[in-house]
Amino acid sequence: MGKATDKAHATAIGIDVGGTGIKGAVVDLATGELLTKRHKIPTPEGGDPGDIRDAVVTMVGELRELDTPLKKSSPIGVSLPTILKHGVSHSAANISQRWLGLDAAALFGDALGHEVTLVNDADAAGVAEVHYGAAKGRLDAVLVTTLGTGIGSALFHDGRLFPNTELGHLQLDGHEDYERFASAKVREREDLDMATWSARLTPYYRHLERLFAPDVFVVSGGISKRADEFLHLIDITTPIIPAELRNNAGIVGVAWLAGQHWG
Repeated sequence: MGKATDKAHATAIGIDVGGTGIKGAVVDLATGELLTKRHKIPTPEGGDPGDIRDAVVTMVGELRELDTPLKKSSPIGVSLPTILKHGVSHSAANISQRWLGLDAAALFGDALGHEVTLVNDADAAGVAEVHYGAAKGRLDAVLVTTLGTGIGSALFHDGRLFPNTELGHLQLDGHEDYERFASAKVREREDLDMATWSARLTPYYRHLERLFAPDVFVVSGGISKRADEFLHLIDITTPIIPAELRNNAGIVGVAWLAGQHWG
C-alpha cells in the first residue's frame, strides 16, 4: 500500500471526520501510537463542507501548536464519510449533499496551505487495523467493517486496499440501505439489546460472506470495545474479531496513508 515511510515523515496529523464527531491527533508512523491526546469535537450540524473545513483547519492548528516531533512538512491526512476519487467526493450518506462532486482536496488543501491526503473513513480505519492492529501481517482476504453512525467497510487482499467499497449501503431483506436498519447508531436510537441487534447484523455478515468469502471479519468503531457482548451472537462461519485500535483507527490509518502519499 505504498512506499516505505521515509525519515522526514516520522509523524503525521490524522483527522477523522465522522457523521457525528471529528477526531484528530499527531501520530507516530513507526508505531501507530498517538503522540498527543485525541482531540474531538462534534461534527457541525448538517455536515456542510465549509463548516467541516473550518473545524478541520482549527484542529490542525491546535495540533501543530503542541510539543511533538511534528514538522511543518509533516503529512496531513483527512478521512471523510464519502467515496473519494482523485480528491473529489462522490457520495454523501451522513453529511451534506453539497459534498457531491466537490473537489475536497482543493477545499482542504487551499485552506491549510498544505497538501492533504483524503480517504474514505472506513478505508482509513481498515488500513490502521491491517498495518498496526488486529489484522497486522495478514495477507489473506480481510474485510473490516465499521459500526457507527452508519456501516463502513474496507476490503483487503495481500495487505492491499480495494478502496470505496461502502458495503453498508447494500440492499438486503427489503431494506434499500441496510445501515439504516443495523448500524450502531440505530441500535442506540431504537434502544435495542445486543441480541436483537445481532439478529439484524447476522444476515448482513452472511451476505458479505457469500459475496466476498473473506478469511476474517474485523469489527471496528466505538462499539468494538463491547465486542464481548455481541460478536459471539452474530451467527456466521467466518471468524469475526474486534478491532484493536477502536476509535483511534481512522486517525491512525489516514495518518499512515498520508505518510505514504496515498492517492
